[in-house]
Amino acid sequence: MAEAEAHGIVIVGGGICGLATALALHRKGIASLVLEKSEVLRAEGAGIGVQANGWRALEQLGVAGELRKTAGLITSYHDVWMQGDKTTRDRYPVRTELRCLNRKDLIEALAKDLPAGAIRFGCRIAAVHEDPGGHGAVLTMADGTTINAKVLIGCDGGTNSVVASYLGLPPVRTIPRPVLRGFTSYPHGHPFENEFLRLRVGDFFVGRLTITDNLVHFFVTMPAPSADAGLAGADLRDVRDRVQKELEDRRCPAEITEVVRGSDPESLNLVTKFWYRPPWEVALGGFRKGAVTVAGDAMHAMGPFIGQGGSAGLEDAVVLARSLARARAGAAGGGAGEVDDGEAAVVAGGAIAAYIRERRLRLALLSLESYVMGVLLVRSPSPAVKLACVAVLLLLGSKSLRHANFDCGRL
Repeated sequence: MAEAEAHGIVIVGGGICGLATALALHRKGIASLVLEKSEVLRAEGAGIGVQANGWRALEQLGVAGELRKTAGLITSYHDVWMQGDKTTRDRYPVRTELRCLNRKDLIEALAKDLPAGAIRFGCRIAAVHEDPGGHGAVLTMADGTTINAKVLIGCDGGTNSVVASYLGLPPVRTIPRPVLRGFTSYPHGHPFENEFLRLRVGDFFVGRLTITDNLVHFFVTMPAPSADAGLAGADLRDVRDRVQKELEDRRCPAEITEVVRGSDPESLNLVTKFWYRPPWEVALGGFRKGAVTVAGDAMHAMGPFIGQGGSAGLEDAVVLARSLARARAGAAGGGAGEVDDGEAAVVAGGAIAAYIRERRLRLALLSLESYVMGVLLVRSPSPAVKLACVAVLLLLGSKSLRHANFDCGRL
């Protein structure tokens, strides 16, 4: 049997949080290896809204400047609710920085400054086991090879996270709500204001965000499908046409249906459910076993209801890298010379414990806000439950977007 590879820090998952964590560690002079199951960088999902807290994290990662050049400021929210013959509107300014990024631009910006060989593609992990010596974890790959990691960070998403399973975390919950997303190009300029339009028409929820003067991102959230809806595996052009017809049947404004009709077929993306980890699991979950932890959706998957999933993962990356760097600097400055594997494991475990302590309250509040908003939007609550949800959102400052004013601090 071939001898196992050995690495100091291994990150499972090359999505937004995994790449951001690797880049944050690299900025602090700490090497890591990212294991990604796909054969190339994953950029599906069309657009992603990034609020002020996410931009603060991107500034610490050193990529905010170049990304700002790819997306203009969104200056207002425009909420429209169509109920039969009645339409209500509410427009209010965005008081913090909000831009909608092309997910591909974000992924590439995070990856391009990593050292050659820092991302290993086509890596499928079959199992994670505790290192027999108690110094980290052993990863068994699908091809039978093994990798020893002194520190293991699971950024492998909200579903089927092998690292979350190793930690004993419950599977994430799901809400069956299909969402079609995509881009629409306007070579001669689009006619829209720089706004985030949120339209509810019947049981459909539509979002439209401007990215540049020539590019618009949209999403359409559909009602829970019947078993024979046939969305999974369907041609996305057919799904788009079905969605467009459904919107037209509900007398959706032409400016919305035209965005859907004119979308780039290659940009279309369909997910059939939302994933979330309930706020009580985020508040109480065991996110550490020795020098193994999770970040991003593997830790706190939340529905798209407050638009904080990606930005929260960026915050995780900064805080985790900062904790590990401080612990390493403290160990090196202790005057004890070389640190053996046992001492290194203790140091890394302490750094991870500090990271979890710092993040838990922030993530629990975000998860609670997203969960309550989801109850209001997709579960048709009773009047009493609705009143309780509104009260919770008022306490959390949801209307004022208090969550977007958070600063995760310097790297």
